[in-house]
Formats: sequence, structure tokens, C-alpha cells
Amino acid sequence: MELDLGAVRAFVAIADLQHFGEAADQLGLTQQAISKRIAKLEAGLGATLFQRSRNGSGLTEDGATFLPHARALITLADQASESVRGRVRPLRVDVLETRLAATELIRDFHHAHAGVEVDIITSSGLRSGRSALVNGAIDVAFARVVGALDPSIEYLPAYLEPLHILIGRKHPLAGNRRIRLSELTDSVARMPGNEPESEWAQFYDDLAADFHLTIDTSGPDFGLDHLLDDIADSADSFVFTGERLRAPWHPEVVQIPIVEPIPGYPHSMLWQPRNRHPVLPRLINYVAAGFQPYDPEIHWLPTAELSSGLWGKASGSAA
Repeated sequence: MELDLGAVRAFVAIADLQHFGEAADQLGLTQQAISKRIAKLEAGLGATLFQRSRNGSGLTEDGATFLPHARALITLADQASESVRGRVRPLRVDVLETRLAATELIRDFHHAHAGVEVDIITSSGLRSGRSALVNGAIDVAFARVVGALDPSIEYLPAYLEPLHILIGRKHPLAGNRRIRLSELTDSVARMPGNEPESEWAQFYDDLAADFHLTIDTSGPDFGLDHLLDDIADSADSFVFTGERLRAPWHPEVVQIPIVEPIPGYPHSMLWQPRNRHPVLPRLINYVAAGFQPYDPEIHWLPTAELSSGLWGKASGSAA
């Protein structure tokens, strides 16, 4: 038979208190309910465990034999439960790619909060992050927010990342310390990893439309290392990159910031308020405290972010 732990727990309580009524009170049960549990346990074991009398309930020989094993079962069950309840699992954080700014932000948070455990998960951005948040597969996602979100998801602006370019030394602009977007109209931005209709592809489409830029998304995409080899050999192409991208070093490629205006890629932090992970409020407060808002005098943002009203001021902290 499969032992009912509730019945075993009732048995131990009665054995200790020697009274069905007192054991029922201790366990928050009625006397009828605890009697049914013991009857079921005795039927399953094929043995009588208690001798009932007016003075209480004493153990039979079978009951005395069963008692130490029953105590061991309850102890193991309690330890098993506590091993799950008492352990704080790592905070599961979804990022688009580990080279990008969101990973750097989480790394800074981890360094600032000793003892916090974090698992970094990479995915395909907002499309997978939304569903993973809803089904509980992740605790936090970092992505650019476009379109409607599930009503159970909240988000706040996390980081407005200034854009730079990676450009080969053969390019005529390679010697510049800063570059204006207007200077890039005769060059081609190589972005073979831009997935159509993704939130990052939409960002660069808006940027290109506003500043008359050309973006080449043709593939295949062999990864950033190979793309930098192509850029190094080109005199008329470049790659957009974020200020905090951990790009591999290349002797023939330089990184130059964009100015007047500075395009800012809007990274947001998404989560579910019903998530009770103890680290989540600390991360929300950390992100909110570090957020630097959009300045219309120096930044460019897509219309979607400007119309949201969230990027022009610092966000509040979590309760």
C-alpha cells in the first residue's frame, strides 16, 4: 500500500498525546476526521495500532513497532518540503544575447548585491520573453517593448543605450572621434541578424527612415566575429552597436560614438507583479534608480517610445 502521510502524521500525534481529541486539535482536524485517517491506515496495514479506553489511546504491539518508522517518514517528508520551501532559486533573467547591454546591467547588479544568484537565459527577444513570463519559465525579461503586452506583465524603462558604430580602418570616416548620422548616408549599415518585424529591426527601420540611412539585412548571419572581418575589408559599410556591447577586438575595426543626436536603444525590464521571488524587488529598485531619462536636446528615440511618455522621466521604485 501507499502510505498516506496525513494519516501517518495523525498516528504520531495520537501516539504522543495518547488521545484522539487532543491530537485532532493539534492538527486542526475534527475528531471524526482523525478517526477516519487512523481507520484507513489500520486497514491498509492490516493491523490495529491503538487500544482505545476511557483514559485515552495507547499503542498496541503493532503500533509500537510502527511508531519509529512513522516518525522517520514524517521527518523525511518535512525535510523534503523544507528543501524546496527554504531554498531561494536563482532569479531567471531573459536577455536577447549575452554580449548586449542587458547582460552588463545584470552583471553590475550581481556585483552590487553579493550572494544574489542569477541565471541568464538567451532567447529571441520580446516575442519569446512575453510568453515565458506569462507561463513562469522566467522571472524577468529585458527587451524593447513594442505592441501590446499581456495584462499580467508590467515593465519599466531600464537603460537608454547610446549607439556607436563599428567601422573598418579603410572607411574614410574611420579617423573621426565622433560621427553624425548625416555622415553615414553614403555608407551601408550591415545587419544580417535583423529578424523581420522583431523589435530591434523595427527600431533600426525607424532610425533609417528618419535619417535616410541604408540598412543591408541580407545574410547569411555567421556571427559578429565574421561580420567584423567583412567590415574591416570594406570602405563603405559599418555596423551599429550599443555603447556597452562586448564586441570582440579586431585590429582593423574601430568603435566610434554617434552624436547630434545620439540614437538611444530603449531597453526595458519586464516582470509579473505576482512573482514573489525575493530578489525581484531589489532588481526593480536597482534598475529604476540607475535609469537616465531621455533628453530631447541630445537623444533620438523612435515615435513609439516618445508617445509612451515613459522615457522622458525616471521611473518609480517598487514597493
